[in-house]
Amino acid sequence: QVQPVESGGGLVQTVGSLRLSCTASTRTFTNYALGWFRQAPGKEPVFVAAISWSGGSTSYADSVKGRFTISRENAKNTVYLQMSSLKPDGTAVYYCAAGPDYSDYVSKLGYEYDYWGQGTRVIVSS
Repeated sequence: QVQPVESGGGLVQTVGSLRLSCTASTRTFTNYALGWFRQAPGKEPVFVAAISWSGGSTSYADSVKGRFTISRENAKNTVYLQMSSLKPDGTAVYYCAAGPDYSDYVSKLGYEYDYWGQGTRVIVSS
Protein backbone atom coordinates (compact mmCIF):
# COMPACT_ATOMS: atom_id res chain seq x y z
CA GLN A 1 0.00 0.00 0.00
CA VAL A 2 1.41 3.36 -1.03
CA GLN A 3 0.95 6.42 1.18
CA PRO A 4 1.22 9.83 -0.51
CA VAL A 5 2.49 12.75 1.55
CA GLU A 6 1.93 16.30 0.31
CA SER A 7 3.96 19.41 1.09
CA GLY A 8 4.43 22.94 -0.12
CA GLY A 9 1.14 24.54 0.82
CA GLY A 10 0.90 27.96 2.40
CA LEU A 11 -0.29 31.50 2.00
CA VAL A 12 0.17 33.21 -1.34
CA GLN A 13 -1.18 36.39 -2.87
CA THR A 14 -3.42 36.51 -5.90
CA VAL A 15 -1.50 35.99 -9.17
CA GLY A 16 1.34 34.51 -7.15
CA SER A 17 2.90 31.07 -7.64
CA LEU A 18 3.35 28.00 -5.50
CA ARG A 19 4.72 24.52 -6.07
CA LEU A 20 3.24 21.53 -4.30
CA SER A 21 5.12 18.26 -3.94
CA CYS A 22 3.98 14.75 -3.15
CA THR A 23 6.17 11.82 -2.21
CA ALA A 24 5.41 8.28 -1.07
CA SER A 25 6.14 7.55 2.58
CA THR A 26 5.81 3.84 2.03
CA ARG A 27 6.64 1.83 -1.07
CA THR A 28 6.94 3.83 -4.29
CA PHE A 29 4.76 5.33 -6.97
CA THR A 30 5.99 2.76 -9.46
CA ASN A 31 3.32 2.03 -12.09
CA TYR A 32 0.83 4.42 -10.51
CA ALA A 33 -0.85 7.36 -12.13
CA LEU A 34 -0.87 10.36 -9.82
CA GLY A 35 -3.49 13.01 -9.47
CA TRP A 36 -4.08 16.25 -7.62
CA PHE A 37 -7.52 17.11 -6.28
CA ARG A 38 -8.61 20.07 -4.20
CA GLN A 39 -11.37 20.71 -1.73
CA ALA A 40 -12.49 24.26 -1.07
CA PRO A 41 -14.17 25.08 2.24
CA GLY A 42 -17.70 23.68 2.32
CA LYS A 43 -17.38 21.99 -1.06
CA GLU A 44 -16.70 18.55 -2.46
CA PRO A 45 -13.21 17.61 -3.72
CA VAL A 46 -12.65 18.31 -7.41
CA PHE A 47 -10.12 17.16 -9.93
CA VAL A 48 -7.19 19.45 -10.68
CA ALA A 49 -4.59 17.52 -12.69
CA ALA A 50 -3.21 14.04 -13.26
CA ILE A 51 -0.20 12.40 -14.85
CA SER A 52 0.53 8.89 -16.04
CA TRP A 53 3.33 6.72 -14.72
CA SER A 54 5.52 7.49 -17.73
CA GLY A 55 4.67 11.18 -17.63
CA GLY A 56 3.56 10.95 -21.25
CA SER A 57 -0.09 11.63 -20.52
CA THR A 58 -1.46 14.51 -18.50
CA SER A 59 -4.90 15.94 -17.90
CA TYR A 60 -6.09 19.20 -16.38
CA ALA A 61 -9.32 20.70 -15.17
CA ASP A 62 -10.48 23.49 -17.47
CA SER A 63 -10.23 25.95 -14.59
CA VAL A 64 -6.46 25.50 -14.27
CA LYS A 65 -5.35 24.88 -17.85
CA GLY A 66 -2.53 27.18 -18.82
CA ARG A 67 -1.81 28.11 -15.20
CA PHE A 68 -0.98 24.80 -13.50
CA THR A 69 1.57 22.20 -14.57
CA ILE A 70 1.83 18.67 -13.24
CA SER A 71 5.10 16.77 -13.53
CA ARG A 72 6.84 13.85 -11.88
CA GLU A 73 10.34 12.62 -11.18
CA ASN A 74 10.12 8.87 -10.80
CA ALA A 75 13.74 8.61 -9.69
CA LYS A 76 12.79 10.82 -6.72
CA ASN A 77 9.40 9.18 -6.27
CA THR A 78 7.83 12.62 -6.41
CA VAL A 79 5.04 14.41 -8.25
CA TYR A 80 4.75 18.19 -8.45
CA LEU A 81 2.02 20.68 -9.09
CA GLN A 82 3.34 24.04 -10.22
CA MET A 83 0.63 26.63 -9.74
CA SER A 84 0.87 30.08 -11.30
CA SER A 85 -1.46 33.05 -11.58
CA LEU A 86 -3.32 31.84 -8.54
CA LYS A 87 -6.79 33.16 -7.90
CA PRO A 88 -8.74 33.35 -4.62
CA ASP A 89 -10.82 30.36 -5.75
CA GLY A 90 -7.61 28.35 -5.51
CA THR A 91 -7.95 28.42 -1.73
CA ALA A 92 -8.40 24.78 -0.79
CA VAL A 93 -6.83 21.71 0.68
CA TYR A 94 -4.89 20.00 -2.10
CA TYR A 95 -4.73 16.23 -2.09
CA CYS A 96 -2.34 13.92 -3.92
CA ALA A 97 -3.72 10.54 -4.94
CA ALA A 98 -2.31 7.41 -6.55
CA GLY A 99 -4.32 5.20 -8.84
CA PRO A 100 -4.16 2.70 -11.72
CA ASP A 101 -2.10 3.65 -14.74
CA TYR A 102 -4.03 3.30 -17.99
CA SER A 103 -2.21 3.04 -21.26
CA ASP A 104 -4.00 5.77 -23.15
CA TYR A 105 -5.46 8.24 -20.65
CA VAL A 106 -5.33 9.49 -17.07
CA SER A 107 -8.47 9.45 -14.98
CA LYS A 108 -10.16 12.58 -13.63
CA LEU A 109 -12.40 10.52 -11.38
CA GLY A 110 -11.57 10.55 -7.70
CA TYR A 111 -13.08 7.16 -7.02
CA GLU A 112 -10.56 5.57 -9.38
CA TYR A 113 -7.70 6.65 -7.13
CA ASP A 114 -6.97 4.17 -4.38
CA TYR A 115 -4.51 5.98 -2.12
CA TRP A 116 -4.83 9.53 -0.84
CA GLY A 117 -2.61 11.80 1.20
CA GLN A 118 -3.68 13.97 4.11
CA GLY A 119 -3.60 17.13 2.05
CA THR A 120 -1.77 20.44 2.16
CA ARG A 121 -3.60 23.73 2.61
CA VAL A 122 -3.26 26.58 0.15
CA ILE A 123 -4.66 30.00 0.92
CA VAL A 124 -4.78 32.59 -1.84
CA SER A 125 -5.28 36.07 -0.48
CA SER A 126 -6.84 38.81 -2.56
